[in-house]
Amino acid sequence: MSIKEYFVSIFKGFFSLIKGMAVTGKELVTPKVTEQYPENRATLNIPERFRATLEFIYDENGVHKCIACGSCERNCPNQTISITKRMVDLPDGKKKMKLDKYMYDLGSCTFCGLCVQVCPTNAIKFSNDFEQAVFTREKLVKQLNYLPEKDDAPAPAPAAKPAAPAAEAKPAAAETKVEEPKENKEQ
Repeated sequence: MSIKEYFVSIFKGFFSLIKGMAVTGKELVTPKVTEQYPENRATLNIPERFRATLEFIYDENGVHKCIACGSCERNCPNQTISITKRMVDLPDGKKKMKLDKYMYDLGSCTFCGLCVQVCPTNAIKFSNDFEQAVFTREKLVKQLNYLPEKDDAPAPAPAAKPAAPAAEAKPAAAETKVEEPKENKEQ
């Protein structure tokens, strides 16, 4: 190594040190931003597109739009979603798939949004509720269909007996009871 190369490498090292110190000095004089997180929950500005946890969309009657097709379960890369479904008979004789349980494991979710994109009925969405810290992993597994499922058709009411024949039968029974003691006295 020649003397010229030696001084060139010392100059490059010194220039690199000055460049790094300039970045540090600039950060030293810029104003600091400190989030007072627990105290400023009401004023936090969380973006609309932030993905925190998956949830069902319920209407005002407490009914969700999930048809238990399983497309979200098939498209989830981590098998985060687990659907249990059952076949039910409708009053008109047809069969329909009903959702039994919709389990979601928040701990293994990558928040990719594929499940929301492929849902044909737009039954699920990501909320922006970011406070999901828990102490055990079991609490990260959630059942999304927490409201009880309503049947499509109400169960038929039992047929009521006519009131008139029942009213006539009771006095006849009362008359026979009255007559029996008279017969016992005669014997």
